[in-house]
Amino acid sequence: MADKNFDLIVIGAGPGGYVAAIRASQLGMKTAIIEREHLGGVCLNWGCIPTKALLRTAEVYTNMKHADAFGLKAENIGFDLDGVVQRSRKIAKQLAGGVGYLMKKNKIEVIMGEAKIAGANGAGPAVKVKASDGKEQTLSAKHTIIATGARARTIPQAGLEPDGKLIWTAKEAMVPDEFPKRLLVIGSGAIGIEFASFYNALGSDVHVVEMVERILPAEDKEVSTFARKTFEGQGIKISTEAKVDKVEKAGEVVKATITGKDGKSTTEEFDRVILAIGIVGNTEGLGLEEAGVKIEKNHIVVDEWLSTGVKGLYAIGDVTGAPWLAHKASHEGIICVEKIAGSNSVHPLDVKRIPGCTYCNPQVASVGLTEEKAKELGHKVKVGKFPFQGNGKAIALGEQEGFIKTVFDQKTGELLGAHCIGAEVTELIQGFGIAMTMEATEEDLFHTIFPHPTLSEMMHESVLDAYGRVVHI
Repeated sequence: MADKNFDLIVIGAGPGGYVAAIRASQLGMKTAIIEREHLGGVCLNWGCIPTKALLRTAEVYTNMKHADAFGLKAENIGFDLDGVVQRSRKIAKQLAGGVGYLMKKNKIEVIMGEAKIAGANGAGPAVKVKASDGKEQTLSAKHTIIATGARARTIPQAGLEPDGKLIWTAKEAMVPDEFPKRLLVIGSGAIGIEFASFYNALGSDVHVVEMVERILPAEDKEVSTFARKTFEGQGIKISTEAKVDKVEKAGEVVKATITGKDGKSTTEEFDRVILAIGIVGNTEGLGLEEAGVKIEKNHIVVDEWLSTGVKGLYAIGDVTGAPWLAHKASHEGIICVEKIAGSNSVHPLDVKRIPGCTYCNPQVASVGLTEEKAKELGHKVKVGKFPFQGNGKAIALGEQEGFIKTVFDQKTGELLGAHCIGAEVTELIQGFGIAMTMEATEEDLFHTIFPHPTLSEMMHESVLDAYGRVVHI
């Protein structure tokens, strides 16, 4: 017999799990959430939020170094590494505490410990929880959601196993014990590029190595090309179609053998190495296989309503696979809970409408299909593009690098995708997200009034450009 009974149990208190729990409580479900480490999960504690705090520091530091461009004087510019890290950790702690408050406010029972599916118990699987002190209890619920997230992927290669000292994952990169003057970043997705941007801004000599032909490979090709040119202009060394063959630790440094696309190998010395080659789902130790849950490539297989196919058992967020984004996890949590509750207004997630953001300098943001992908799918497209240097607000801000690109279906006027690089585009992209959700056409966007002077005017101009009506270039 279970020690406690609930309507819903959520395993994992990251942005997928805690949002699902809150929505369930709002819908009248007696809800429990189980977490083994920190409320808020990786996102609030070791991912999305603390990295943005670090990148904000880098942005302010960069602006300070260019104070004279704004008619200001700033001398003897420097930084305190401990202070930079402490600010980031303080923000993470504040937000994790905020999640605790939300759990209490919504009368959600928080249980700290390791969870494991323990076989059928009535209408749904039972869940055993082992606390850090070794005490165990069994919980019962009609519905259970797995929201255990993911962790950094590592390379099964001698010398490249993270050691927390010389070879870092993102977690160690957020709390450096000392500042690396020479840094190797393996992988050029969002995580790798954000850390490359942060450390480069603070003065590190950064080398990014990417196996495929371009950096930020998930982005539109024009955005990737522009980003590479800009990053190299900032002093970041980038090697694409390259790989790290061997890493040797030599005291306090690392010697890495890098083979370029020409087949030639060179050995370079670094103070630290960051592995940023993707993530894998946290599926181990949960009793999933025994419960009959299907797992492929370290991720749980689910249907459009996030069901695993095992009665009463669901999964959301990073543990179900790409895209590995906090906002995707949160939205899946709401879809899953509302479907469980029998809502008639809930819709399956449309992956094409999930915005993606990279908080490097300049920022990168996108939603929908790239131009290349749209053409592959058979669309005849109209493409518009507008540069930051044609926007008054961008010039006033001193942020003239970048552009906004829109892709439309030529026949229907449907907005297929939007791709941006430049200052604050991570804030602008949701305008295109709303347009896509509401199935706006070019005509709707033509007639939308954008305020002046704002960066958002470039969104309008990009749409106008796709149809030969651009004004300011």
